[in-house]
Amino acid sequence: MGREGAGRTALVTGASAGIGKAYAELLAARGYGLVLTARRRDRLEELAATLGQRHGVPIRVVVADLADPAAPGAIVSELQARRIQVDVLVNNAGYGLPGRFDRPTWAEHEQFLRVMVTAVCELTYRLLPGMVERRWGRIINVASLAGHLPAPAGHTLYAAAKAFLIRFSEALHAERAPEGIHTTALCPGFTYSEFHDVTGTRAQVSRMPDLLWMEAPDVVAEGYDAVMRGEPVYITGRANRAIAWLSRVLPQGMARTLIAGTGKGFRRLD
Repeated sequence: MGREGAGRTALVTGASAGIGKAYAELLAARGYGLVLTARRRDRLEELAATLGQRHGVPIRVVVADLADPAAPGAIVSELQARRIQVDVLVNNAGYGLPGRFDRPTWAEHEQFLRVMVTAVCELTYRLLPGMVERRWGRIINVASLAGHLPAPAGHTLYAAAKAFLIRFSEALHAERAPEGIHTTALCPGFTYSEFHDVTGTRAQVSRMPDLLWMEAPDVVAEGYDAVMRGEPVYITGRANRAIAWLSRVLPQGMARTLIAGTGKGFRRLD
């Protein structure tokens, strides 16, 4: 594996598990120094120790909860205090909020939107000027296949947040690609991770066909190659790309009906 990241630093949010952890592993293997952030210090420090020993790259840990409005500013302030320049930003932190829209409290919805939308935009806004000054940067916003499809009932804000990330990434890439900054919305489908355990849907999604599932390292490898090529939106896996294509070409009423039926298998309404 190449060491094209030598002398550069990547910040990965939600790095303690799943896609974020897989990104940390890939970037360290390619020679990038790392800043890992998430809520769980023990997991971050364990990962940092393992990757630092294995790949010989500098790794810093910043514990932060992006549901806190002050978290993005605090992360950037700590980077500035340590004189760390971020060349690659992986906005990966995220989760699902199951149930009907009126079941969670508004405070829970507000925190969800901070993590999934506001923190992504603020971290990007605060770190982008340095990339522009150096005329090189890579921004990966982990979106979802769900952002391309009609949304079924349940997890009401999830697909909407992911659709936002897709459009945000497209526009930012169009603005800054001529200056050497590539932005990609990475859109995986079902990925083996803790996501469905946290949302309480493991039993339901386990019934989904194997061909719809991907391993996190495969997802992040495709996403890394996509941002390096300069693709503003990338859907991982042939099956997922076929599903997205069908959702575009089918009459929208038919697409909604199909997705609504499928959604009962992985969305909670309780």
